Parts: sequence; C-alpha cells; structure tokens
Amino acid sequence: MTDQPQNGAAAEPQMPQLKILGQYIRDMSFENIAAQKGLENNSQPDIQVQVNLDAKKRAAENQYEVATKLNITAKTKEAGDVIFALEVDYAGVFQIENIADEQLHPFLLIECPRMTFPFLRRIVSDVTRDGGFPPLNLDLIDFVALYRQEIARRAAAQQAAAGTAQA
Repeated sequence: MTDQPQNGAAAEPQMPQLKILGQYIRDMSFENIAAQKGLENNSQPDIQVQVNLDAKKRAAENQYEVATKLNITAKTKEAGDVIFALEVDYAGVFQIENIADEQLHPFLLIECPRMTFPFLRRIVSDVTRDGGFPPLNLDLIDFVALYRQEIARRAAAQQAAAGTAQA
C-alpha cells in the first residue's frame, strides 16, 4: 500500500468541454444578378469565396459567440460578369470550459467554426439551388491554415506600423 493522497485526481487537468448552445444566421443576402440583367449563362462559373472569422465573449460565464462570414461571388469565365452574389454571416454560441487562456483564441477560431461549418455549407447549397443555380457545395475550409494566415497578417501589420513609427 502507498501513502498517496486520495485527492490526486484533483491535480489532473480536466478535459476541454465544448457545447454548442445555438446556431443562427445573423445576416444573409443573395442576389441573382443573372436574372436581374437577363443574362444567360450555360458555362461553368468562376466562383470566389472569401472567409472571415470573428469571436467574442458573451455576458454569461464561459460563453462565446463565433461567426463565420462568407462572401461568395460567381462570375462568367468569358466576360467576368457577376452571375450571383451571396453573403452569409453565420454564428454559433458555445459553452467552453477547461481551456487555457493561451489556447482559447485558436480554439475559438479553429474548432468552433469547424463545428458549425457543415450547417453553413448546407445553407449555401440550399440558397444557391433555391436561387435558380446548381447547388454550390463548398469545399472543406482549412481553419488551421486560415488562422495561421491571419496571425501572419497581423504580425506583418504590426512590423509595418513599428517601422513607420521609428521613421
């Protein structure tokens, strides 16, 4: 028998916990420009997708709101005319516990969007189909790469600001 304290389990780190409390569309706009202008387009469109992420603390303890904002534009390959434009701001409300402060920011901007993306993808597919186009099935988004690009962009902006302040 060993003389170890019985409360040894309290010293072990607890597993991170993530619960999705709710999801909703904060804002959405779809414009069928081809129909408005009477354009006929039978070719495969050139589709551009821009992704922005945002996270903020809510008033309730351990609750955060994480938004994924998509700006999707489809253009004709030949003339570059816009066929349709879709903007979606999709948010999730999360209860997050047992995450170290230094890990919270990447967790919010990587794991949370990863959890809500399948629902956002379905919305984009339904809206484009209901708008008179073939359903747009978005490719998976690499949220880790997106996060790293944003960190690199911020670091470059800080270096540029520091360089102009010294000049």
